[in-house]
Amino acid sequence: MAKRPSDDEVRERLDHVAEALRAVPGRSVTQLDPASTPGYTRGKEEGRSTLEAIGGRMSDLQERLFAEGRTGGTRSVLVVLQGLDTAGKGGIARHVLGLVDPQGVALRGFGRPTPEELEHHFLWRIRNALPPAGRIGLFDRSHYEDILVPHASGTADAAELDRRFADIEAFERDLVANGTTVVKAVLWVSRDEQYTRLHERLERPDKHWKYSPHDVDVRLQRPAYEAAYDEVLARSSYDVAPWYLVPADHKWYARLAVSALLLRALLDLDLTWPQPSFDVATELARLEATR
Repeated sequence: MAKRPSDDEVRERLDHVAEALRAVPGRSVTQLDPASTPGYTRGKEEGRSTLEAIGGRMSDLQERLFAEGRTGGTRSVLVVLQGLDTAGKGGIARHVLGLVDPQGVALRGFGRPTPEELEHHFLWRIRNALPPAGRIGLFDRSHYEDILVPHASGTADAAELDRRFADIEAFERDLVANGTTVVKAVLWVSRDEQYTRLHERLERPDKHWKYSPHDVDVRLQRPAYEAAYDEVLARSSYDVAPWYLVPADHKWYARLAVSALLLRALLDLDLTWPQPSFDVATELARLEATR
């Protein structure tokens, strides 16, 4: 039987993947090959088995995080997913967070703001959806919609976008300072692959519920959205909450990449099992007396 890699060995491998995906100057959506698999040279089948192995280790760490939160801990993890329609954000929620215990997961999707939400600051609904202590939260779209959409549609001026960037940076730095690890990933799908996925949604009755006529409207604005995403990557990938740019034409790779980023975040927490608040020997004796 092969020896199980140590946490340090796994972390080293995951650091390699993260480095290949991290948004740095010169790495943009317009220059990315959406069919590439940065940091991973093996094929689809081995990628699936690697995802299963990651899932096993991730499940153990998630249980430790959950136990910590149940015993007074304050830490949590928030995964922020952005991407064009069909990029695979829902698949990440099912196939990556599906690898861990659902009671330790807080999933939230963000569409157009409701009338109530529009009455508040744009971060109000985000704050209300943050994962509690001990949980892994996932945002399917996020506070960045309030930059991306007005940027691409030209409905917000530069000064307003500047204010939103500043508000988001202060918000995320505060999150991290208070114990939430933030993992931000843009899933990027090519124009051709997006067409194929949208076409499938129209051809299959069981996929119609996933389709919206608005998807084609956004597709027609793709150059504007590319520019908006590149600005987000350039202006909001800071030390405590960097962006990762994930090629998403291969669904199996996108799921593997996000799971690797999440596992890396959990490993960095150095999670241990909480110490009991009772004397174990005493409780064993008390239990034995009930036989």
